[in-house]
Amino acid sequence: MNEIERRFYEARCDETVKNLIRHDFEAVRVSSRSEACIEILKRVPSNKTVGIGGSVTIREIGIIEQLMKQGNILYDHWRDGLNREESPSIRKQQQSCNVYLTSANAITLNGEIINIDGFCNRISCISFGPEEVIFVAGRNKIVKDIHEGLLRIKEIAAPMNAMRFGVDTPCTKLGRCVDCDSPQRICRGILILERRPLATKMLIILVMEDLGF
Repeated sequence: MNEIERRFYEARCDETVKNLIRHDFEAVRVSSRSEACIEILKRVPSNKTVGIGGSVTIREIGIIEQLMKQGNILYDHWRDGLNREESPSIRKQQQSCNVYLTSANAITLNGEIINIDGFCNRISCISFGPEEVIFVAGRNKIVKDIHEGLLRIKEIAAPMNAMRFGVDTPCTKLGRCVDCDSPQRICRGILILERRPLATKMLIILVMEDLGF
């Protein structure tokens, strides 16, 4: 990235980190996805069980392969070859893992974290269960406020995820949300973290790259 672009995103990330810390989260800015992996590995020794949320970002940074090489037990419900019975079982195992890795659909400059879910297993694991939750989010996920965050999810993240899942919802055809009543609708639960939940350690890693949807 050029110098102006770097300074712009550094300012946005640093303001977000400052306010996340003010809201009782741990937060850090890193330059690249490889640095994000380094931060995760500092916190996740080989004896920790790790839940992998349904996140494109987590898969893009390459941490799953590194954790497998390290020897961690992973609960990944997107793993190839799972059948209908295995995937729900893994989602339940994620709720009691040592560390849960996920991303955010949006993070506000004021330090709030927003996620929308279909099965709601992800927002369940984020809010209570695992000992520690680590979020990895690209610079593209930073928004002005909660209103803009919800708009970003409805107009960008959700339609793109629906396309990825191959569901038959209006947003896959229109490229925007119409607040549908489709039986295949993937927007079914919203979690907004205004502060860190009392019983859970949380680290947010903001990456100076575009990641995920």
